[in-house]
Amino acid sequence: MDGETIANENANENNEKPTIRREVHTFVIRAGHFTNLERRDYESLLPVYGVPYCKGEGESSLLDFKKIFGNDNPVVVEIGFGMGKATAIIAENNPDINYLGIEVHKPGIGKLLGEIRERGLKNIRIIEHDAMEVLADMIPDGSVSAFHIFFADPWPKKRHHKRRLVQRPRTNLLASKLKQSGYLYFVTDWLPYAEFALDELKQTEGLRNKFEAFAPHQEWRPETRFEQKGVDANRVISEIMFERV
Repeated sequence: MDGETIANENANENNEKPTIRREVHTFVIRAGHFTNLERRDYESLLPVYGVPYCKGEGESSLLDFKKIFGNDNPVVVEIGFGMGKATAIIAENNPDINYLGIEVHKPGIGKLLGEIRERGLKNIRIIEHDAMEVLADMIPDGSVSAFHIFFADPWPKKRHHKRRLVQRPRTNLLASKLKQSGYLYFVTDWLPYAEFALDELKQTEGLRNKFEAFAPHQEWRPETRFEQKGVDANRVISEIMFERV
């Protein structure tokens, strides 16, 4: 949902009215049904595997990944992990990589926490907040080995294109957080969004396409039920992978 913030709260000596800046978010918090198990896991496990959002002055709010995960392993940030099944499978298959998932959908967070419990995963942490604010306020520059963005809201209506996650200047922020040779991996079942994102990433300074255009399917990425719905609807699954140079 859009939020409104008031800038220039302190009126100047000319008694000018404070300006209103309307924040454009890349998501809408939709109503979702909490199962009893998801709610239980959300309430009991988020304090264990969750990282609170923090906005401080200067570097005071920046995350120390070694402190959070207890090791120096590479960190992959997944933005919008949905119900978290793919996240859990990838993390289980790669125990030497740490995964930081950012999501606002509470039932999905509860579901992923349940996966963490059932699979005994030690390499996942979760932040429940707007990903763009988390990146700007908490993620150190040049610290992330990869970004995973799977099936983000395509915002198909033209008037909503400004909400799309993969577009400049948001991609500039993503690029600044990547390590050298780190990659951004984007997957969508909405071809117009894929073409739009490909063009935006091509124009993002510091990023280079690892392939000539769209990337081939990455076999290590598990198929989700949401992806299968796209396939069943005869939508093209497009994959894009850029790296930091």
